[in-house]
Amino acid sequence: VAYLVIFHILFVLFVWTYWKSVFTLPMQPDKKFHVSYTDQERLENEERPEVQRQILMEMARKLPVYTRTGSGGIRFCDRCQLIKPDRCHHCSVCAMCVLKMDHHCPWVNNCIGFSNYKFFLLFLAYSLLYCLYIAATVFKYFIKYWTGELTNGRSKFHILFLLFVAIMFFVSLMFLFGYHCWLVSRNRSTLEAFSAPVFQNGPDKNGFNLGLVKNLQQVFGEEKKLWLLPIASSQGDGHFFPRRAACEARDPLLANEEQWEEDGIDEEPQGKGTLNCLCLHLTA
Repeated sequence: VAYLVIFHILFVLFVWTYWKSVFTLPMQPDKKFHVSYTDQERLENEERPEVQRQILMEMARKLPVYTRTGSGGIRFCDRCQLIKPDRCHHCSVCAMCVLKMDHHCPWVNNCIGFSNYKFFLLFLAYSLLYCLYIAATVFKYFIKYWTGELTNGRSKFHILFLLFVAIMFFVSLMFLFGYHCWLVSRNRSTLEAFSAPVFQNGPDKNGFNLGLVKNLQQVFGEEKKLWLLPIASSQGDGHFFPRRAACEARDPLLANEEQWEEDGIDEEPQGKGTLNCLCLHLTA
């Protein structure tokens, strides 16, 4: 009875997390990051790159964006016609910009980003446990197969097939889940692991690394009792992310604090402290 209860619990968690990973739509940037029709015309009519860059700087001055392109310019999506928030990328498969995009996953046929990254991690974790449980419970029958205690030919084939599939998926999921655990511990996405985010002072692969505990809270939230449940509990709204060492004195786009307050966009997304001057200087 205990084996059946554990089996059904793992199966329900596996199906639930898979369903949440598939049907949770990726989050797109807020409307305030979209470029107006007038600014679109200004960019399209301007052929000089340096002037285009200046226009984007003027439009981004009211937005709390920290990351840059490789050349130091504002990250702009000409397909979605918006200024990209930090850690936002355009998915060519979904044909839209996704907040904190990690990758487009063919397993779930969905883009993994801020809205469903926690569900994707739990899906990998419960899939790993599910495969391990199946392999462990079938293994004793596999031993009986080698000792000749099993006489039914069909059952032999079923046991061999089930054990082989369970171990194969377990090994594959172990490497994939381990890699994403490493990413979470460093507060990086898959895209950021291959290409470090660029700030005003240059590329910094640890730019969003706040330490192990805070990195885990970024994805799973502060309530530890919700960490293992497929319930949305990630911190923030996907547009703003604390940095390891961020101070407005180092970033010209943050200098106009009064303008931010007038537009009502200097709110703290985490509900604690402010983002105007996060001189954390935390170690990785």
